[in-house]
Amino acid sequence: MFLRLLSDVRWRTASPRWRSPSSSQHMTTSAAEPPPISLPAQAQVVICGGGIVGTSVAYHLSKLGWKDIVLLEQGRLAAGSTRFCAGIVSTVRHLSIELKMADYSNKLYQQLEQETGIKTGYVKTGSISLAQTQDRLISLKRIASRLSVMGIPCEIMAPKQVAQLHPLINIHDLVGAMYVPEDAVVSSVDVSLALANAASRNGVQIHERTSISHVMVQKGCVTGVETDRGQIECQYFVNCAGQWAYELGLSNEEPVSIPLHGCEHFYLLTRPLKKPLESNTPTIVDLDGRIYIRSWQGGILSGGFEKNPKPIFTEGRNQLEIQNLHEDWDHFEPLLSSLLRRMPGLEALEIMQLVNCPESFTPDMRCIMGESPTVQGYFVLAGMNSAGTSFGGGAGRYLAEWMVNGCPSENVWPLDLKRFGALQSSRTFLRHRVMEVMPLIYDLKVPRWDFQTGRQLRTSPLYDRLDAQGARWMEKHGFERPKYFVPPGKDLLALDQSKTFYKPDWFDIVGSEVKCCKEAVCVIDMSSFTKFEISSTGEQALEVLQYLFSNDLDVPVGHIVHTGMLNEEGGYENDCSIARLNKRSFFMISPTDQQVHCWAWLKKHMPNDSNLLLEDVTWKYTALNLIGPRAVDVLSELSYVPMTPEHFPSLFCKEMSVGYANGIRVMSMTHTGEPGFMLYIPIEYALHVYNELMSVGQKYGIRNAGYYALRSLRIEKFFAFWGQDLDTFTTPLECGREFRVKLDKGTDFIGRDALMQQKQDGVCKRFTMFILEDHDTDLHLWPWWGEPIYRNGHYVGKTTSSAYSYTLDRHVCLGFVQNFDEETREALVVTPDFINRGEYEIDIAGQRFQAKAKLYPFSSLFTQRRRKDEMELSGYHGK
Repeated sequence: MFLRLLSDVRWRTASPRWRSPSSSQHMTTSAAEPPPISLPAQAQVVICGGGIVGTSVAYHLSKLGWKDIVLLEQGRLAAGSTRFCAGIVSTVRHLSIELKMADYSNKLYQQLEQETGIKTGYVKTGSISLAQTQDRLISLKRIASRLSVMGIPCEIMAPKQVAQLHPLINIHDLVGAMYVPEDAVVSSVDVSLALANAASRNGVQIHERTSISHVMVQKGCVTGVETDRGQIECQYFVNCAGQWAYELGLSNEEPVSIPLHGCEHFYLLTRPLKKPLESNTPTIVDLDGRIYIRSWQGGILSGGFEKNPKPIFTEGRNQLEIQNLHEDWDHFEPLLSSLLRRMPGLEALEIMQLVNCPESFTPDMRCIMGESPTVQGYFVLAGMNSAGTSFGGGAGRYLAEWMVNGCPSENVWPLDLKRFGALQSSRTFLRHRVMEVMPLIYDLKVPRWDFQTGRQLRTSPLYDRLDAQGARWMEKHGFERPKYFVPPGKDLLALDQSKTFYKPDWFDIVGSEVKCCKEAVCVIDMSSFTKFEISSTGEQALEVLQYLFSNDLDVPVGHIVHTGMLNEEGGYENDCSIARLNKRSFFMISPTDQQVHCWAWLKKHMPNDSNLLLEDVTWKYTALNLIGPRAVDVLSELSYVPMTPEHFPSLFCKEMSVGYANGIRVMSMTHTGEPGFMLYIPIEYALHVYNELMSVGQKYGIRNAGYYALRSLRIEKFFAFWGQDLDTFTTPLECGREFRVKLDKGTDFIGRDALMQQKQDGVCKRFTMFILEDHDTDLHLWPWWGEPIYRNGHYVGKTTSSAYSYTLDRHVCLGFVQNFDEETREALVVTPDFINRGEYEIDIAGQRFQAKAKLYPFSSLFTQRRRKDEMELSGYHGK
């Protein structure tokens, strides 16, 4: 008997337009097969890849009304990674968007057989995630609280309950588990065939044994594809090539960077047990044991994510159809040992085969979707990190919505291709990073963990100097940023290795940095900011920026404007500060991870005007944030000019000398609400200016500080963070930023109509600050982000960010509150009165804590009291 999971697939004819061989063992076209149907000369969309991802995109595009679609597969449908998938559909995900994708996939696969008549092997088995440690159980409880508010049934259970659900499981070392009864298993191959069948019925043309050599591009837009069977002109191209997406992206005239890399992935298949396992036996995920176990034809299928993965396919496209790679029992032995510890009764069971198949992984364990920032009409959906079955349906839906409607129905920024730059596409970087990523899939991830590989890729000129002074580093968009500074005498190793959901070891260190920011003066290296210069020979720069931004940028030279770059629905594509350098030149400061996304958005909406110049100057300037009441004294001494508010007003920018260095852009803002200045320093002067600041600042108590202190300061001042608090579905009216919108500035801007309508109708969610009332910082679990918010016992939203406020001596959470009709679940207007009259609780891993809701900062509790509008104008942008 040959393995049905691997190759005994009943290939079906979904349409006269395409045929497949009867057995996947046949790798060449049989003489009995009719000649292939010729390719069309043109199509609206060409999709590359006939696995579960490519067929899902084709299915959803056709459902949305697009018919002129061609799907090309270099081998046969579902003969790539999809052919080897374990077929587990699990909603147990940390990331909200991944949870939603998996939940949609589950529901789609459940009804697909009825829609198409093709059996998909769908069985609702449920899944049990095991916890061997209390920290793992906490992690599961955090997921459970999110699943519950999504309407997905789940239960935290004791080890004895696990034994009742799955009698073969050894429970002696467990502290608990999470049961999700609606998780399922499917045949991934048959799901792909069903999706292809439905797409074909809706008009999609499917051609197998057709390889794409490259995508044709003219003037930055897709124009067609070159295949081994001729050319097809098209407006859109979708790269669902899986293992080969990276190489295919680089083969264009204008390369598209798709950072992913393959690793070998192992699982074994057994003969049926003496008492065959029922098909609906729950799937077991032993995260601490690094393995998963599902029933398979009366026996089991078990694989996992080892600590020492084996990367593959470092060069070129190796195979048309992925074969079972070499068995490596020595490599699989730790996972086999873990399996036998968890299910000792398998000791005498006969193993049929050890499967070794390739899976593609990405630098941050999240799949890649979206439009290329460099080639318009070039879309990508790849890098599933061994979760292609769980994500395939939902990811295909969101990408199809993106193509048809211009944006998906959910915030997919965590998955957007534009979160990466070309710097993450180095083969060496990818090879090293995926060797870390694959084990991390099952590793316990506590808040604020950092990748260890691919580091020191982008650094400030001050990196070595700060590192020698005890800086501990985090990475954002490849850029090293200081988290905090370990004082002399502290155990550096212990701090680096501290992992907890409770009060962290760096608590007092960050507290002292915050105290210095409030009472003296601190320096934070914020060079990772994205920095653009926009200029023109005439008035074009101002005219374009007035259209692209919601605030009024026609301000006097030297003034700084906080503003948003909005989409047509009024949501934030970017949150930034813009300084007017002169009549025809502007300096734009954006979040660190906006470098690619913001550039692509600007280029897409700016006219091709030779008089208009957009330049990325991120690398040209080191940015130092000088925070605190004594910042004015330090800078006055170094510049020999008065820096008081009378001489240097708030939100003002001026080029001046600092020490011996000239041409420093000094801005009177700090992104924290505290007094101080941002210094944008040409990199050749960075070390000199830093040394001068530290030298002169000694008598004022100056010290280094990091991003953890910055986070605490901005959250207690109620400043939103782009990419975490703000996204493409959040408007300025929903987050209290009406004052950053000028609806009457005399010119139209993107999103204005939507904001006008929302102003008339009212908002259905409001950004709110929560102060935890009965939470013990030393004893209780900490809130981090994503915790459910309850109002009068009803779920109304979730936290988007949180931090301990050293000023208030309490935890502060930020999040959005919504109002739903209890019967229809229709979103209702959220008024300030609705917020103020509620009794709130924050759910942290299943335990609820009382919280006080506020729509404005607790300014009266701060030692330095300033007017509310001044505080707002020093806004933070989540850089």
